[in-house]
Amino acid sequence: MENDTQPPGEWVEITASPEDAGGRADKALARALPDWSRQRLKVLFDERKVSLNDSPTAGKVKVAEGDVLKVFLPEPPSTKVTPIEYPLEVLFEDEHLVAINKPAGIVTHPGAAVEPPTLCHALLHHTGGKLAQAGGEDRPGVVHRLDKPTTGVIVFAKTDEAYYNLVKAFAERATKKEYFAIVAGSPQLEAGSILEPVERDPFYRTRMAVREDGRPAHTDWQVVERLSHHHCLVHCRIHTGRTHQIRVHMGHLGMPLLGDKIYGYQPRAGERKATDIYLHAARLELPHPETGESLVIEAERPAAFESQLEALRQA
Repeated sequence: MENDTQPPGEWVEITASPEDAGGRADKALARALPDWSRQRLKVLFDERKVSLNDSPTAGKVKVAEGDVLKVFLPEPPSTKVTPIEYPLEVLFEDEHLVAINKPAGIVTHPGAAVEPPTLCHALLHHTGGKLAQAGGEDRPGVVHRLDKPTTGVIVFAKTDEAYYNLVKAFAERATKKEYFAIVAGSPQLEAGSILEPVERDPFYRTRMAVREDGRPAHTDWQVVERLSHHHCLVHCRIHTGRTHQIRVHMGHLGMPLLGDKIYGYQPRAGERKATDIYLHAARLELPHPETGESLVIEAERPAAFESQLEALRQA
């Protein structure tokens, strides 16, 4: 399979685990390479760049424990981000920073197996290239992140000085972050706080988990509206910024976000399965990076979020 005409990259060997046994080769690769999308892995199979025990294989072929999958991973493209036109809803902008209402389905910044555009590409176009470079050429302006399905307020720095001041504000918890979430569950309490530590799941590297050895995490939550017997609109304020924090904490409390099967969502019998995750960053308060004065930025919930609320009210 190896030849002199293929593009730069490397061959990687993966040994099938007990969890992979009896399953498809493409699923085994997806577990071993979580940063690679199923579509990109499919292309590698189609291009005969995957072998099973030294023989070319298709994605649907079953593997046994101990089988060796060998895959050619092309060298990633340059990390330098280039401007790409993309529609943005700007909530606030001056010479120091820009805040937008992030839509669902777009990633904050480039990464392994992430296809452009990202918000970095879009904001480089919007600002004419005026984003801070202090965080690296692959993450211009990025001072915090929102998950791909999450909507709402996100801020980017336009100068290096603003970048350092904003990063410091987030690190020192000088910000106030408020979210709305639709959860599957109907708690007896109307509000509460959860301070369970969060860290990466040792068995599934693409998800986070509540762990005793995790980093401190603090989420306050309050029921805003009981939508049905089994769903609620919840307001959350997070005092820390752990990856997937609200999703992890709500799932741990038995109230997973609607559609969030990674953290425990399961549709009830007869219930239409939700495929989207409904989490919206509604309000961000932070010190302005130049003046230090309090800056409050708010974003309205998207139409899809409101439509889901109305559907659940009528269920």
